[in-house]
Amino acid sequence: MNPLILRVCGRLVLPVALAFSLFLLWRGHNEPGGGFVGGLMAAAGFAIHALPRGRERLLATLRLSPGGIAAVGLLLAVASGLPGLLLGQPFLTHQWALWDSGFVIGTALLFDIGVYLAVLGSVLVFLSHYLDD
Repeated sequence: MNPLILRVCGRLVLPVALAFSLFLLWRGHNEPGGGFVGGLMAAAGFAIHALPRGRERLLATLRLSPGGIAAVGLLLAVASGLPGLLLGQPFLTHQWALWDSGFVIGTALLFDIGVYLAVLGSVLVFLSHYLDD
C-alpha cells in the first residue's frame, strides 16, 4: 500500500516539521519546548515522510543510523554535565559563557541538543523496525 496523499504531504511536512522542531529546541530553555518536544516533532516529520517510502528510504534520508543518532545524543547530554563536575560543582550544574556582544550560551543548550538527538534517534529506531521494504 502506497498512498499518494501521504507521499506528497510527506515531502512538504518533513522540512516544516524539522524547522518547527529546531524552533522548539531553541526556545525550550526559557519557555515550553526543549529537546524532548523538539525531538518528537522531528521524529513525527520523519515518520510521515518514511511511512509510504519504507525503511531503506528512511535510512538513506538520515545518512546516519538511528541508533547512532541516539548514541550521539546521549554522549552530548552526558558531556554537558562534565564542565560543572570539573569545576567542583555537582554533575549537570550548568555553566554559562557571556561574550562582549551580550550573547550568552550555556551547557544547558548542549544538554537540550543531546536530549533532542536521543529522542529523535530512539523513535526512529522503533520506526525503522516497524517499516518493511
